[in-house]
Parts: sequence; C-alpha cells; structure tokens
Amino acid sequence: MTESPRRQAREIVLKALYASECMEDSPQESLKKLLENMNLNENNLLFVRKLYRAVLQNITFADEKISGLIQNWEINRLASIDKVILRMAIVELAEFPDVPVKVVLNESIELAKKYSTEESSKFVNGVLDAFIKNQLRSQGET
Repeated sequence: MTESPRRQAREIVLKALYASECMEDSPQESLKKLLENMNLNENNLLFVRKLYRAVLQNITFADEKISGLIQNWEINRLASIDKVILRMAIVELAEFPDVPVKVVLNESIELAKKYSTEESSKFVNGVLDAFIKNQLRSQGET
C-alpha cells in the first residue's frame, strides 16, 4: 500500500526537522536536500513548506506545551524523534485549524510507529490526547 501524499509530506517535514536538530545543516538546507528528490504536487509542497516554517517558528511554544504535559520527565530527556513528532503535531493542531484533529493524531502515531517504537507511539498518543483535552477545556468546549 502506498502512502498518501499528505503523509509523505509530513514525513519530509519530520526528516528535515530531525536532520536540522541532529546535524550541522541549517533548517533551510535540511529541507532543501530532502525536497530535491521528491515528487510532490504543488499543494503538498506548499503544505511541507508551511508546516516546516510553522514548526520552526513555534518550537518554544511547542516545547512549553510538551513540558507541561509530560509528568516526572524533562523534555531534554525525550528521544529527539519523539520530540520532533510532538512539536509537529502540536503546531499543526494549533496553527492548522482546517486539518481535522483526528488526522493529526493518527498521522503522529503512525510516524512514531514507523520512526520510533511502539512505546513511543503510545507516549505520543497520550501527550497529544492531553494537549487536545487541555485545548478544548481552555476554549470552553468540555
């Protein structure tokens, strides 16, 4: 089964963010290298750039949210890949209201399963579920 173009787009963002966090390439260079060999349509290419930029601009916001949701744990102790997946999801949930919450949640869990561990996918699910509930509570939609 081939992956959806939107999942492929999220994977590109994940890989570029992870590369820019773990290597010496600039964030722009990391994304440029990944996009060189990709065949995305214009909509998905735009989504990649928009999500990538949004995550980079909102890392502090995302890390504060993650830190507030993980109990008895420090964000700098998280596996880098899990941290990047959580950042992406939190930013997408906060900045892309047109994307259904369930889609972001499911995509994040699938990314964790593919690039991290089964335990990580459960962890990502728990953190994002708590974030979503907190967001709904703060919006008065409980």
